[in-house]
Amino acid sequence: MRKTKRNKLNNGKPPMADQADIHILYEKAVQCAEAEIDFVDETFQRLTNRQAGILREDFCGTTNTSCEWVKRRDTNTAHSVDLDPDVLEWGKQHHISKLDEQQKSRIKLYVDDVMKIETPTVDATLTMNFSYWIFRDRKTMKQYFSLVYRSLKSDGIFFLDAFGGYEAFREMEESTKHNGFTYVWDQNHYNPITGDATLRIHFNFKDGSKIEKAFTYHWRIWTLPELTEMLEECGFKASVYWEGDEEDGDGNGIFTQTKEGDADAGWVAYIVAEK
Repeated sequence: MRKTKRNKLNNGKPPMADQADIHILYEKAVQCAEAEIDFVDETFQRLTNRQAGILREDFCGTTNTSCEWVKRRDTNTAHSVDLDPDVLEWGKQHHISKLDEQQKSRIKLYVDDVMKIETPTVDATLTMNFSYWIFRDRKTMKQYFSLVYRSLKSDGIFFLDAFGGYEAFREMEESTKHNGFTYVWDQNHYNPITGDATLRIHFNFKDGSKIEKAFTYHWRIWTLPELTEMLEECGFKASVYWEGDEEDGDGNGIFTQTKEGDADAGWVAYIVAEK
């Protein structure tokens, strides 16, 4: 669910917030489709000894990742699923329009619910940017995982991401400066009894203007043991891929399979679930 509030200036000049596109800001701040597809492609080949060709991207949003997939190889196809027709239309105008005709023919969009959609059997399904955390109870989450399981080929793989760390359960804001704007991750509310959380993204600009509540999410903060156990209960073999560290302690962007992670304040990991 998205609700946007733009704070304007009173100096007569057009505020930077009014000239900004929240989808472009989002992709610059939190998404790297190239690195994501690198991980998916390399991990799939290593685990199955073959290249993936057919990809399904659930909660695909602007189709940025799906477009990156069809650009990788002439044989790659993508099925991109999202409930929001407006964001899919944005993706058509800003990403799909930049593909050549042959690439466009290999991506199919579905304005549909991931709990109801039927697509051809695929090699890999992606559910990234924690979007599946919209399912806030075990019954619904397992129903979704089971649907994904049935949609995969016999050696198919389900790729997910997750975040956590002790700061994930705090009500707090974290600001990150980017070229021309500041990204604000707002952990607005957390209920420790249910695990439910309200999370928001704001964007601030150097002229003082802001886009408040550019994106709002009502999720459950799931833990890795909960997620991997549910995946296993649905038939998957689930593994966690943890990010390595640079010398200064920051993540190095290299994710490797492991059974032990660090008790960091905040982390992002991949879950790789083999059928």
